This record gives sequence, C-alpha cells and structure tokens, in this order.
Amino acid sequence: MKKSFIILSLLAGMQSANAQIGQPFIHDPSTLAICDGKYYTFGTGEGGLISEDGYVWKMGGVRPGGGAAPDVLKIGDRYLVAYSATGGGLGGTHSGSVLTMWNKTLDPNSPDFKYTEPIRVAWSEDGDDCDAIDAGLLLDPTTGRLWLTYGTYFGFIRLVELDPKTGERVKGNEAINVAIDCEASDLIYRDGWYYLLGTHGTCCDGVNSTYNIVVGRSRQVTGPYLDNVGRDMLQGGGKMVLAAHDRVTGPGHFGRSVCEEGVEKMSCHFEADFDQGGYSVLGIRPLLWKDGWPVAGKVFKEGTYEIESQRHGYALELAVDFTRIETERRRWFNRDANQEVKPIPMQQLSDVISSWPTGEIGVRNGDYMVRPHQKWTITAVADKGGYLGQPFYKITIEGTNRALAATADKEVITVPEFTGADEQLWQIDQLTDGTFRIMPKAIPGTTEKLALISLGDSTPTLGKFDMKSDNSKWDFK
Repeated sequence: MKKSFIILSLLAGMQSANAQIGQPFIHDPSTLAICDGKYYTFGTGEGGLISEDGYVWKMGGVRPGGGAAPDVLKIGDRYLVAYSATGGGLGGTHSGSVLTMWNKTLDPNSPDFKYTEPIRVAWSEDGDDCDAIDAGLLLDPTTGRLWLTYGTYFGFIRLVELDPKTGERVKGNEAINVAIDCEASDLIYRDGWYYLLGTHGTCCDGVNSTYNIVVGRSRQVTGPYLDNVGRDMLQGGGKMVLAAHDRVTGPGHFGRSVCEEGVEKMSCHFEADFDQGGYSVLGIRPLLWKDGWPVAGKVFKEGTYEIESQRHGYALELAVDFTRIETERRRWFNRDANQEVKPIPMQQLSDVISSWPTGEIGVRNGDYMVRPHQKWTITAVADKGGYLGQPFYKITIEGTNRALAATADKEVITVPEFTGADEQLWQIDQLTDGTFRIMPKAIPGTTEKLALISLGDSTPTLGKFDMKSDNSKWDFK
C-alpha cells in the first residue's frame, strides 16, 4: 500500500500533454459538474475528482453506492446522480441495476452534503439482451423531460424516461432500444438534433484497450440515431468523434460542457496515458462542431507560430520599423541560363533586434513576411494553474523574453521581460468552429473579461468576445 501511494504521488507530479495534472486518475468519469465554482467528476467506485480551476485535479469527490460509471446532472438547485450497481458482464453476470439519488451540493465539506436513498430506475437479469450499466442523463432543453440511456456492448443501449422532480422512472415507461455494439452512452441536444454518443471497442485492458467514441443523431429523442452516412446505430453505425492518438489510448465516456457561446469542451477518460504510467486518466478536449457533427478538438501544443487574425488574414506583430533584407541587385525574372542560383537566408533575430526599442513596444496586425517581429513562441506556464482543460500560456517573441501583456487601458503591448504577472498569462480556447479565442487571465484594474480582437485590419486591442464576428477569432500557423 505504501509503495503504491508513493508511485501514485510521483505520477501526480508529472505533466502530460494529453491529460490534466495533479491527480487526474479516474475510470468511467461522469460529465463534469460545477458546484460553487469548483469542478467535479465521479467515476467507477465511490470516489471522484475535484478541481478549483478545471486543470489541476485532486481526489476527494464523494459518491456512495460504489458500482460503475456514474453520471451527474444539475436540475434546478439540486444534483441528480445516476450509477450502476453492477452489470457489464462483470464476474460472468449480466444482472444489474441503475439507481438515482439526489444531493443539494457536491462539496463533501458542506453542511448540506447528504445523498438521498437510491432509487432503482432500470435493471437487467442474466440472459437479458441489455446490461443495466453505464448511465447517461439528458434534461431536454426543449421539453423539460428527463432521459436516461444505459447498456453495454453485451446487448442493446436503451432509453427510459425519468421524472425530473423525483429522479424516478416515469410510471409505465417502457425502455426503447436505440443502439448496439457500444457502451458508455450519453445524450446531448443541439440546434434541433439529439446526439447519441457511444463508446465503441474494448475497455479495461490498459494500453491495449481499443475504446473510441462514436456518434449518431436524430430529430427525435427516441431515434432512430443515424451516422453521417445514414447507418443506424441499432445496426452498429457511428461517426468517429475521438480515437487513440499521440500517447493516450482508449477514449471513452463522453461528456459535454458548454462554457459559453462558441466555447465547448468534451470530457472523457483515456484508458491509458503512456506518460502517466499507463493509468486511466481524465481527458478534456475542445469540442468542435463541423457540418452539424461533434468533433474532438486538439490539445494546444507549445511552439512558435504566426498568430493570424481571421478578420483579414493579417498577422500579429511588433510595431517596429520594417527591416528590408538586402540582396544582390539583379533582375527577378528572365534569368540568364548561366546565372548561378543562390538561396537567400531568412532574416534572423540578430539582424534586427538592435533596431528595436528596449522598453515597451506596441503590437499591430500586418502582412505576414516570416520575419522575427512576427514569430511568437507560446509556452505553458507550469506553476500558474489553468482553466478548463488547459494551462495558462505566455506569448513571447521567438528567441526573446519579450512578452505580450494586457494593460489597464484595455490595450495590448509587449513588455521587455516576462514576469508571470496575470496580465502576461493567456487563455487560448479553440472555438466550436476550429478557430481560437485569446484572452488574458486578468486585466489590471478591472475584473472584466475581454479577449484579443481586431478593432480594424491593423489594430489589435482588447474587447468583448463575439462568436459571430471574425474580429474575435485567431489562428495559429
């Protein structure tokens, strides 16, 4: 036990490009829930994870009842938790139950923290063609009706209706088959479509697990759920949302978090993170929407980029004098066949930095010319926490410590040295259309949340984010 604790503690201190940091170890996580400003998720077993900022996670969530694969949903001022007592073919049996219970809060230290007695809402027996496991909850925003999906690849995924006031199964409600050949289902609603997310493949085999997340959609909550080529999920259909990549394998147990207009995240677990000892870990990705289908975005990777405005395509750059590249004077066309062709070296930082001011330098947008004053190095700042799914970043001119910063005048400048101040830390969110929002952690003298925008073709500033405007959107190339 002591040795295991030491190993887990060491792993908790390691950072992974794919997982969260701290103690992100969990299996079959619920959709993320927010309670009193903190993030919660619960997994198989009785425990769960808590995070102050959505990036650094610790153990400490409490959910009685044990069992497997819970889900959690806030309804009014209470939290409904659904979980499975057994099932999934565990121990050679298909017998199981899905139960629900309520709590006023998810904070185990609150005086209001007390779960109600569990209520049995779905069940299966040996020999059934559905296992009562892997609950997923949806409160339909158009009707107020509450739905529960459950089941595994041992049989059908089924849908039942619950009472949103009591958490009990609606009297006389009969289960409907909606999918097969998947498990860990979840229902979401967007723009007139119901989406059924399922986890396909095999679980519980560490780095050899083949889990992946697929989706179908329907205009009716009861289905049929078809994929992008018209295959019914009852016939094994499903469009890919997220599969193994980089150094993580086996994504499963989808959950959707709508942060604000244009900013959505998806949660899951990875059956194995190679960088964290092959343990099952919490994963959070941007959630994109392409042609009406959910697609997992990518973890933002550190590197050196052109930061390009979607308004015109101009690049963010230092407001310094343009330095020409001096070359041999000659005709640029109709070359003599005997004339030697010599490559022209790219302009280097050392060629221009002596001409730049040493103090604060403004920024602007301009034609991208692959020059040093247009190359930005973006690096995660390890000791400054983060936001949902990601760390804060510093943005500096490549090869220097000159950092992008917000000012009390709600403008953007560069300062000679990065100090780690909040106005020099940046939140980079991939938006639902695949572009990016860039936002300072804080602006001196105000608590207002503003993003980097293009006021005009050449004028970057800080302003209110508008998902409908290309002024608010950027790309990294």
